[in-house]
Amino acid sequence: MLLSIDWTNFLFGEEKWEFLIEISIRTIAMYFIILIGLRLLGKRGVRQLSVFELVVIISLGSAAGDPMFYKEIGLLMPIVIFAVIVAAYRLTTFMMAKSKKFDDLVEGKCAYLIKDGEFSIEDFSKEGLAYDEFFAELRQLSISHLGQVETAILETSGNLSVYYYPDDKVKYGLPILPVLFDHCLKEITAADTYACAYCGKVKELQAGTKHVCTRCEHDKWVKAINICRVK
Repeated sequence: MLLSIDWTNFLFGEEKWEFLIEISIRTIAMYFIILIGLRLLGKRGVRQLSVFELVVIISLGSAAGDPMFYKEIGLLMPIVIFAVIVAAYRLTTFMMAKSKKFDDLVEGKCAYLIKDGEFSIEDFSKEGLAYDEFFAELRQLSISHLGQVETAILETSGNLSVYYYPDDKVKYGLPILPVLFDHCLKEITAADTYACAYCGKVKELQAGTKHVCTRCEHDKWVKAINICRVK
């Protein structure tokens, strides 16, 4: 038995079709209000989306949404909300420019994730990053092991800045290709150059013994590689 559907109510809801014209006018008005709001935020607000900018954008979006659909809400209220948000944003950015401590409080600090081809353990653990997620981002930059990377910095915007060793200075490093990294060893079967699977410290290990990393005290090792980065 086919369901009986009120197609008029399904398409238009409880409002009359004339309200579609009002919605269109409201949407166009809010569109220009948003453009003006973003313009008043300045170039910094639309260049990147840190946590701070994300809060502002979400606030603007929330203020813009309701007036487009609900005729009970006039356009003056979102304009006031936009003005308050923009004023709060400009005041916050002014205070951030005047005070480094306030800037660090709002934006946070950049974090060094890799130094000299090894993980910066303290900073890396603070960011709560998963190895798989971080390795995937490095692989997209054509990085196959940590020995190719001199420094990797997680910026406050969430972007990753990477500085590479020149080809003639590439060191042995922890491989981040899944087929190599997944081959972790606790018992060394052959003497070779290995990298700690946790911190990336590279060391010459002998066969037949169990080794503990002197830097992080973990005991899983991966055979290190020193190939140059494919550019």
